[in-house]
Amino acid sequence: MCDLIIRVTGSVICASLLVLPLSVHAAHKGPMTDAKLIASAMKAAPPGIAKAATIVVMEADGKMRTLRSGTNGFTCMPDNPATPGPDPMCMDKNAMEWAGAWIGHTTPAPGKIGFMYMLAGGTDASNTDPYAAKPEPGNHWIKTGPHVMIVGADASFYDTYPKGADPDTSVPYVMWAGTPYQHLMAPVK
Repeated sequence: MCDLIIRVTGSVICASLLVLPLSVHAAHKGPMTDAKLIASAMKAAPPGIAKAATIVVMEADGKMRTLRSGTNGFTCMPDNPATPGPDPMCMDKNAMEWAGAWIGHTTPAPGKIGFMYMLAGGTDASNTDPYAAKPEPGNHWIKTGPHVMIVGADASFYDTYPKGADPDTSVPYVMWAGTPYQHLMAPVK
């Protein structure tokens, strides 16, 4: 499922899911200058977070390139042009580690609550299967708008939110309920 593995701030992330090589950006949306990539990544978070975040992009050779170093512990990535909708994201260190566990099919470290921004929205995904690659009968594919995510919280935290397979995405709900990767999806519009 994961074609390329990258390392960002010590965490492993699957490049085919989170970002694509710069050459793919160029093929789908025209030449992407560093300035355009940074602008795309900064759409993921509030301006106060985005302006001090590290911005990274994957190069054609699969290596991560830092477009801009940050100072606030957040890492932002530009939109993935191969996905159906906008999906730049910005996450703190714990969320990066959580994503690395998800991609690596390992259990996230306990007690490391992470926060992610996707203020430009998110690509459609299965609400029940953390590894679904496309809509199929029974995998409860959903569409998300601008949202934030809380990952890595104690299981009891998620018990206070809806966990249905086909949630109302206009209110907070739990995605991937009952898995080690369950997380709170909280719409912001």
